[in-house]
Amino acid sequence: MTATHEVVNQAPPLTGFSTADEPALLEALRRDGAEWGVREVTELGTLAGSAAVQEQARWAEEQPPRLHTHDRFGHRIDEVAFHPAWHQLMTVAVEHGLHAAPWAGGRSGAHLVRAAKFYVWSQAEAGHGCPISMTYAAVPALRSAPELAAQYEPLLAARSYDFGLRAPLTKSGLIAGMSMTEKQGGSDVRANTTRAVPAGDGTYRLTGHKWFTSAPMSDVFLALAQTEEGLSCFLVPRVLPDGTLNGMRLMRLKDKLGNRSNASSEIEYDEAVAWPVGEPGRGVRTIVEMVNMTRLDCVLGSAAGMRAGLRQALHHTAHRRAFGRELDRQPLMRSVLADLAVESEAATLLGMRLATAVDRSQAGDAGESALRRLALAAGKYWVCKRGSTHAAEALECLGGNGYVEDSGMPRLYREAPLLSIWEGSGNVAALDVLRALGKEPAALDAFLAEVDTAAGADRRLDAAVAGVRKMLGGLADPERAQLMARSLAERMALVLQGSLLVRHSHPAVADAFCASRLDGEWGHAFGTLPAGVDLTSILERARPGAPDAAGNAS
Repeated sequence: MTATHEVVNQAPPLTGFSTADEPALLEALRRDGAEWGVREVTELGTLAGSAAVQEQARWAEEQPPRLHTHDRFGHRIDEVAFHPAWHQLMTVAVEHGLHAAPWAGGRSGAHLVRAAKFYVWSQAEAGHGCPISMTYAAVPALRSAPELAAQYEPLLAARSYDFGLRAPLTKSGLIAGMSMTEKQGGSDVRANTTRAVPAGDGTYRLTGHKWFTSAPMSDVFLALAQTEEGLSCFLVPRVLPDGTLNGMRLMRLKDKLGNRSNASSEIEYDEAVAWPVGEPGRGVRTIVEMVNMTRLDCVLGSAAGMRAGLRQALHHTAHRRAFGRELDRQPLMRSVLADLAVESEAATLLGMRLATAVDRSQAGDAGESALRRLALAAGKYWVCKRGSTHAAEALECLGGNGYVEDSGMPRLYREAPLLSIWEGSGNVAALDVLRALGKEPAALDAFLAEVDTAAGADRRLDAAVAGVRKMLGGLADPERAQLMARSLAERMALVLQGSLLVRHSHPAVADAFCASRLDGEWGHAFGTLPAGVDLTSILERARPGAPDAAGNAS
């Protein structure tokens, strides 16, 4: 090898780290009654950062699933084949309780611990998080049919990944999917045309087309279809109790921008056997809790992506030299990195706070339930929007090295927009904020009480909260309210993040957030933090091994 091929000034491989090595995450567990889960989260984080799991993640995306509609004899089989790496990732996720396991427990903080696990494990590979998330979210909706819940919930919560086409109740564990979207309706599910006709034995027969059904290899699905009473919710198994395939035909797999390890499909229901879930004609109300739970995972997934991108940027800039010194020692790059770190921590804190609201809601706290309703809609809008921008900036920190597939950054970049689209794109999430404000006055009271917990701690936060209150006064005109919806959702998410940071984060991080996001004219571009921000403290907190507020090494 000639001297011209000597490799110099390149960052070493980033491996053997822990995705749980983050003060904000571990502080949230200790603060909100889930310290018992710290060991489990850190163990999973170490596994997520291992070379073996990174290799599995690469294979899962590079070898995407394939659809086999028929066997070699011409029999319809409607099966999806995955690379073994996919099944390895799914096995870890299920065995560590990232799916529906929290619903089976009664331990304080179970949903927060599950959220932290989902956050650290998603940083390894995000695609398989889709069926994991839907399985988690299916349980509260299924409880609208107590007899079905009694049969299926224990299997949905079981820590056994039992892949394959078999009758659900004969398996050791189940994965659930959701089948809502149709080509003529999209987010407007009330425009759905799939029909459900009573069979006379308590079941229905579904006939129609679904435009997007993610994870079609799942064991059971919650589906929406029209009945005489209106849009209704149903449980649809892929395999019937007698072992025969249900009338659910996989037409094709979607060729997607990202999320390529996960299969998303178009399906036809051809007299598919289904069991009703909830009241006939109240399908949207029945399934909305599943939607809300998957929206939580959209926030967590976006926060996880931010943390993964930040880690790569910090690693590269610490080893790459330009103009005589390391990139991370140069003022403008330090500002960019610190800004990325502030955004990441704000997203993480909000995701963990929403998960804590789930725990408290399950314990009967009506205020936390109301807070979750509104804060989740605003958080889904804003955090998921910021995910794409954050991924692009983190990739740019690596320059051309980040633009090549081997870096892993393109996968992160392609994945980010999905979480803003899934379970309601930006307009849907923003309009949901308006809907919550209009229909649930207690939600606004709970939201303002939460942000006011930090009242008086930072004048910029106080001013921003006052600005939100002023915006809320301008919602009387429905058309004007719609035009304000995105701005309102953004500002509500920002003041909630600011309140959380002021109360729980390092003072330098909170100061930088309030100075940039809440004070004056903010251009949204990373690397534009105002003068006087403590970049050194922010970057020290963001780097691996930083101590948390209690002095514990993360």
